[in-house]
Amino acid sequence: MPTDTLPTDPRALLTELYWAAVTAAAPGPALRAALDQHAAPLDHPIHLLALGKAAHPMAVAAVEWLAARGREPAGGLLVVPEPSAAPHPALAVAVGDHPQPGMGSLGAADALGLAVQRVRPGHEVWVLLSGGTTSLIGAPVAGIAPGDLTTLYRRLLGSGLDITAMNRIRKRFARWAGGRLAAALHPAHVKNFTISDVIGDDLGSIGSGPCVPDASSAAEVRTALGSAGLWDQLPAPLQQHLAAVMRGELPETPKPDAPAFATTRTILIASNRLALEAACRRAEAAGLDARLLDTALAGEAAEVGRRLGAGLLAYDATNVAGAQVGPMNKDTVLVWGGETTVTLPPDAGLGGRSQELALAAAGALADAEPGRRPAITLLAAGTDGRDGPTDAAGGFADSGTWSRARAAGRDPAADLAHHASNAALAAAGDLFETGMTGTNVMDLVLGFLPRAR
Repeated sequence: MPTDTLPTDPRALLTELYWAAVTAAAPGPALRAALDQHAAPLDHPIHLLALGKAAHPMAVAAVEWLAARGREPAGGLLVVPEPSAAPHPALAVAVGDHPQPGMGSLGAADALGLAVQRVRPGHEVWVLLSGGTTSLIGAPVAGIAPGDLTTLYRRLLGSGLDITAMNRIRKRFARWAGGRLAAALHPAHVKNFTISDVIGDDLGSIGSGPCVPDASSAAEVRTALGSAGLWDQLPAPLQQHLAAVMRGELPETPKPDAPAFATTRTILIASNRLALEAACRRAEAAGLDARLLDTALAGEAAEVGRRLGAGLLAYDATNVAGAQVGPMNKDTVLVWGGETTVTLPPDAGLGGRSQELALAAAGALADAEPGRRPAITLLAAGTDGRDGPTDAAGGFADSGTWSRARAAGRDPAADLAHHASNAALAAAGDLFETGMTGTNVMDLVLGFLPRAR
């Protein structure tokens, strides 16, 4: 028997499932549980370095956990995407830039350097890491200008590469990435409490791995840049830096045998799968059929959106026709998670991967036979509440999205082709806006299929 109810309106229902997923990945509770298990003993001064989109709630949880045990942080820093109050007088706050580094990121990187200098060999450091860190503390290594690093980040964001491939490149040129923070903190003891925002939870990719050894060589990064067609677009100082490392004139990034990693421990505390499973449980508790179909959604956002939109129709048609499993006797929610990509041309419009996925799915749903299951609805959204360089978390899609956009004066097919999903969805009334959620475990896609009535 269902133990709870959900709204009957498809959009309200999917919104509630989105928040069930986000709440399950809430940084505070996840960190408190991890500290209960991994934080003892508390016999050293403890510094807190909270970095990323979830930095503030993670820092608050750590301060409260320490206070409950009669302890206070010895010092530290929060690097956040938006202005936030420090949860303790010993902690400074810096606001970085995202999704591309800017002046705020440079200031945050310098502030991190000052915080690191205050750590003594006998101290302990809790690095509270979440998605967005790569950009929020995005400052270059010595010899590279900030503008050249920003150029690299911008071209990578439009390259179509997935986050793991992008961060393998970015960490090579970033001041604190690729294990460099752990190296700077050595010989202090470091516990790296991490929220994953990458497919497969690769620890070296999350935030570009500031406390994780870099397994890639400079030669491998050079090959990856060439394969992606990015080498010739790379600013000359970055090319020269990489070549100097390959010649042995500059040091490699810290590798697994570096002394720093003997005193550094990384603990994964939240992930995309945890969030997806929570959405499924919430739907099932209300009597819906919930199917978790994919936890590694990847590829070009528009292609994935078309595939998922067509898949919703095909799933629906199979069940209604009685083939294989017979008519659906429950409202059904299909759940996917992961992180798609968007390859951007120079003249691209405004949008994000979740908005582009939703707009493409809406195009597939618009091709359905008139009158066939109009309540099929999809929601694609980032768990952090911000999709690309916009204020939207993502977007809804149904069979009427494209017609509403046209009625408002947009050409949704042209907008999709030019990566202007934000304008098309706004015109259709289909943007999904939440504000920053305080966590970041990649994206989720929810599809609602009503039972035959």
